[in-house]
Amino acid sequence: MLKRVFITVWKFFLGGEGMSFRTGKYLGEAMLVGAATGFVVVAFRYLIEFGRTVLLEGIGHHYALSRMPDGAAIGRMFSVDALLDPHRLILVVLPAAGALAGHLLLRHFRRMDLARGTDSAIRAYHQNGGYLPSMSIPLKSVASVLTVASGGSAGYEGPVTLVSAACGSAIARSMRLDVRARRILMAAGLAGGISALFQAPLAGAIFGFEIFYSSSDIEYETVLPSFVASAISYTIFACFFGWDPLFKMPPAAFDSGLRLLPYFFLAVVIVFGVRLYISIFRTMELRFGEAPMPGWVKVSLGGLATGIIGYFFPDILGTSYSVIQACFTAGHSELFENYGPLTITCFVCFFFMKAAATAFTVTSGGSGGVFAPAIVCGGTLGAAVGLFLARILPAEVGINPAAFALVGMAGFIASAIRIPLTAIVMVAEISGNHQLLLPAMWVCGIAFWLNNDWSLYRSQVHCRESSPVHS
Repeated sequence: MLKRVFITVWKFFLGGEGMSFRTGKYLGEAMLVGAATGFVVVAFRYLIEFGRTVLLEGIGHHYALSRMPDGAAIGRMFSVDALLDPHRLILVVLPAAGALAGHLLLRHFRRMDLARGTDSAIRAYHQNGGYLPSMSIPLKSVASVLTVASGGSAGYEGPVTLVSAACGSAIARSMRLDVRARRILMAAGLAGGISALFQAPLAGAIFGFEIFYSSSDIEYETVLPSFVASAISYTIFACFFGWDPLFKMPPAAFDSGLRLLPYFFLAVVIVFGVRLYISIFRTMELRFGEAPMPGWVKVSLGGLATGIIGYFFPDILGTSYSVIQACFTAGHSELFENYGPLTITCFVCFFFMKAAATAFTVTSGGSGGVFAPAIVCGGTLGAAVGLFLARILPAEVGINPAAFALVGMAGFIASAIRIPLTAIVMVAEISGNHQLLLPAMWVCGIAFWLNNDWSLYRSQVHCRESSPVHS
């Protein structure tokens, strides 16, 4: 009797044949995907920290250059002595060397056309039945760490989404599941990867069923598996790295409906910023694509251009998470003593430099994602708008530039990557601030609507009817 009950329960969770309860189908497999993804992201995180310690901080001394704690450091960043610092000169060539090494690694395996991780995963969902080669897990991890940890301006979420999706695809193949199940588990892997990397379990789960379309459509059949995989993956990751949010932000409340008007202005600015960001990215993509030169030359030139920008603005190298933390202190303190007080001009300059450096790194063939750079660009624009409105509006309005930075991040990724639900939840989870959900909803809705048909991911299709999966 007990054996029969056990078999029945097991078939229910694993979606065994003959079960009419479709709600429980593939949840057991999703648990396996979440566990595998969690441990893979943990290993990837250790690899990231090792690579950054050895390359960007060890060889390039990036940490010392971008964070000078003594008050006398103000203005030193652009002094003659600082610009001629040998460590500063290393930053010019280090991103090119790392990107070239990552490119040669992937080039050695000619089947690995995986320079853009999330785009490749989305394409696999729509066109390849959720199939991703298992070799992408180690190769993409090492190539991306070589690129970003050496100073390439990109994010780790691109390789993480690809590696996590490959985990789901590999588990489905090993269990001899059909194509539909493989797609579902691949999406669950996407959810688990984002959940662990950004320490945002709910946002990661939503990402797993929202990322595939540029409209407001979602993949309904991946909803529950994404939630299960996201929860398990995040739990495993947090057991190693803690349960705290990714960033720290001072308290920022929203207690007046009239403040939605300034946030409307922010949404409009974000729309123009997204279009400029995507235009820069597409222009560089076209230029590198048409250039009559070998791939290793292109990726070297892109890395060299990134290094030149990083020579003057070291904080745009790598993930630039230090810039996000600076946005959360906008109007409160002077986090970057080496640049002096953070002003509107400073944040706008960070936006343009980060957008250009990311375009050089990724479109030239460097291995990295564009999700994290979009968050940085949204934060800098939001902080600049917040400082501007605080200057021109009466103090009674109570403009908080840090709040505008957080909401700007949400609006930017909602508009540029077409994931409004993920954006609203993610900025709350990565900052630990859930009091700005209303303005985040307002800005994300407006920016998503006004920026229709603009997306960083070419593999997204407009709606379910446009996907080969459902056509």
